[in-house]
Amino acid sequence: MLSALIIIPLIGAIFIAFFPGKKTSSFYRFLALICTSALLVLTLILGFKFDINNPSMQFSENIPWIIDIGLNYHLGLDGLSFPLIFINSLLTLITIYTSSKTIERSQFYYALILILNCGVSGAFLAQDVLLFFFFYELEIIPLYFLIAIWGGAKRGYAAMKFLLYTAISGFFVLGSFLGLVWLSGASTFDYELLRSHNLPLSTQLLLLIPLLIGLAIKIPIFPLHTWLPDAHVEASTPVSVLLAGVLLKLGTYGLLRFGVGLFFDAWTYIAPWLATLAAISALYGASCAIVQKDMKKVVAYSSIAHMAYILLAAAAATHLSITAATFQMVSHGLISAMLFLVVGIVYEKTGSRDVDFLRGLLNPQRGLPITGSLMILGVMASAGIPGLVGFIAEFLVFRGSFPIFPVQTLLCLVGSGLTAVYFLLMVNKVFFGRLTPELSQIPKVLWTERLPAFILAILIVVLGIQPSWMVRWSEPQAALLLTGESQLEAVANPETSNS
Repeated sequence: MLSALIIIPLIGAIFIAFFPGKKTSSFYRFLALICTSALLVLTLILGFKFDINNPSMQFSENIPWIIDIGLNYHLGLDGLSFPLIFINSLLTLITIYTSSKTIERSQFYYALILILNCGVSGAFLAQDVLLFFFFYELEIIPLYFLIAIWGGAKRGYAAMKFLLYTAISGFFVLGSFLGLVWLSGASTFDYELLRSHNLPLSTQLLLLIPLLIGLAIKIPIFPLHTWLPDAHVEASTPVSVLLAGVLLKLGTYGLLRFGVGLFFDAWTYIAPWLATLAAISALYGASCAIVQKDMKKVVAYSSIAHMAYILLAAAAATHLSITAATFQMVSHGLISAMLFLVVGIVYEKTGSRDVDFLRGLLNPQRGLPITGSLMILGVMASAGIPGLVGFIAEFLVFRGSFPIFPVQTLLCLVGSGLTAVYFLLMVNKVFFGRLTPELSQIPKVLWTERLPAFILAILIVVLGIQPSWMVRWSEPQAALLLTGESQLEAVANPETSNS
């Protein structure tokens, strides 16, 4: 059943790319919508069948693939990966829905998005570290073309920069995985079998450091972050939604699954340095966001700051902080996607993202009042206003990390406070005040254009009011991840695992 999450978008991409005859862009968009709708429905079915109280992998599929090198096609779903699979399915559907009905080279475009979905889902489901790396690298190719072909004026530069950074990221990740198998003497790349090997601290450090470098590029963490603002600014709005909402989570997911799960002793040894790096990245991202004049860059640097909170929670490595890290991944995915959608609407209707040019867009008669209201809701969620998902996520992160790293947590709290500053400056300039004469003829926004942002807004409010609907998924898995016990042992000794 899990293979369907990989096979459906792959077959859909091939079908669209090689569909005979010439059809309109709307036709290929319709086919892509059917495919991604099926993925979302399948994800929800898996969610209903999922046993939340069972921390072990569910719906597992394990088929020998390349026996000579010990590679197996091993998939599994648990409370850490399911929320991210759901976000991937939802945001891919939204990405295709918000794409232009007249986009050029539409067959190639929609095929790339579906391949991107396939790669991300495969990475979240892979229970073989080499299989994870295969899917981890697969998403680079479609995203490169999505930026290079359908991006802005400097799309070539941004796409090449993204390609180089992420290729280097993969090099470090692969080196760590190969070294782990070699030094542990394992015969396969199976994740659970590798967890059962107890390596010396020095060996774990030797393997963990390159893994952290590779994943830090993907997240991204300062000072390995410079590719992200350029990629966001040049990418189209739908691609930015996927980039911020889903693709960055491959890095933070890797921190939890492989950093904490495979090298726990080394992780706790260097955790203070990781927490300090998280604080620096959070303050840096917030400080850069304050001085930006492009709305997209404000949101992009905000992402750098908020992704650092996940590193802080992971560094603390407590039951609460690991649960909080998963919640923050979902929270950031929803909020950042909504903010990029709203910025995209503003850019489409006004032709500008310049905060010094835009004024008075909340004007109820000639402006964009509903769009502005959605932006304010997204900003409030990102700033951690109670009642919204951002508040719960950040509260859990700081509550879980403060007993372990009080100074770094307080510094991240300062970064969280700065969120209100840079977003308030942006909202005040763009949406309040008197509407400028140049913006007196803004086209109306159709309800169909606002629908995706409304859906995300509902999820942001619902999970802010009822966070247990999200937290209960990751709590059992967080407990198992921190025991240093493989899930094979947990299944064999359920009484020990439950204690």
